[in-house]
Amino acid sequence: MKVSIKDLDVNMDLGNTGVTLDVYDTDGTFLGDLRIGKAKIEWCKGKTRQGNGVTVSWKELIGWFESD
Repeated sequence: MKVSIKDLDVNMDLGNTGVTLDVYDTDGTFLGDLRIGKAKIEWCKGKTRQGNGVTVSWKELIGWFESD
């Protein structure tokens, strides 16, 4: 995978707009954007616009990571 920061103009604490990462596979095909915000994480597959992607809260994501 190739992951890059779309906009590095953020403070150390995440602002209201968060940080968006571009995600590409190893062949260079664009897979989507991963937006990381204060309250939620959003996956926007392909050309899905921000706000229309799949979202999870931090608690949900942490619960998924910590599940057996």
